[in-house]
Amino acid sequence: MSDLRERFIETNGISLHVMESGPKDGPLVMFLHGFPEFWYAWRKQIGYFVDKGYLVVTPDQRGYNLSDKPEGIAAYKIDELAKDIIGLIDAYGRDKIFLVGHDWGASVSWWVALKYPERIKKLVIMNVPHPKVMAKNLFGNPRQMQRSWYIFYFQLPGVVEKFASAGNYEWPVQILAKSSNKGAFTEQELEEYRKAFAQPRAFSAMVNWYRALIQVPSEPPMSYDIKMPMIFLWGMKDIALLHEMADESMVYCKQGKLTKFAEATHWIQHEEAEKVNKMLEDFFAAK
Repeated sequence: MSDLRERFIETNGISLHVMESGPKDGPLVMFLHGFPEFWYAWRKQIGYFVDKGYLVVTPDQRGYNLSDKPEGIAAYKIDELAKDIIGLIDAYGRDKIFLVGHDWGASVSWWVALKYPERIKKLVIMNVPHPKVMAKNLFGNPRQMQRSWYIFYFQLPGVVEKFASAGNYEWPVQILAKSSNKGAFTEQELEEYRKAFAQPRAFSAMVNWYRALIQVPSEPPMSYDIKMPMIFLWGMKDIALLHEMADESMVYCKQGKLTKFAEATHWIQHEEAEKVNKMLEDFFAAK
């Protein structure tokens, strides 16, 4: 991996752990991880984009790994998560950035693009639908509700944390291993995830994202249309999310393009790193 610089950046009243690499005056691309990952989710992207001249910024989002873990479920509502990212953009002194999100990082990226569109040059979303589409299916589509059973299980206070920590966090490690294609995560890489899960109070904070989703109302944007250029990448073998939600999402994307990866699972940037990296490079460079 390219030379990494570790930082702790104050934003929105908390401190986020950030790994950065590349020229400090290069165009900034920020990659946002999802559950149950951390900045390391982008290990196959960092070096590639540094070599292309980008300043690559990969934060541990609120509650994850070495970032702050504020108390209470309300601290993890989507509006706060988006404000964290705006604070990071401000800390780097940038008006606009390229923003890339996967899983929960995609949810945050959607929300940043909806609430603060003036801060995003171009948007990349991976394997999470537009917020309106997700809400409609999560609460109104029995097929998606069945696939999202874990979201409702995660609402139980304390239960998930105890289950996850048993056996040295073997359960969340196996989530990654068993829901991905063979070779997506090496044994050594999975051990890095295990260390992140074991950070004090981390797993409870990670699960609080799901609790806030259900229990804490968000503050809706002025419009649900995504007006900046964006690309939407979807692994068709995602076991947790119905692929038709990707198509439904494109109604809201006024300058959007959807690309489906027939053999990829939810963990698309790991399994299809070469294709994903080239696609992002071309998208960022296009006028």
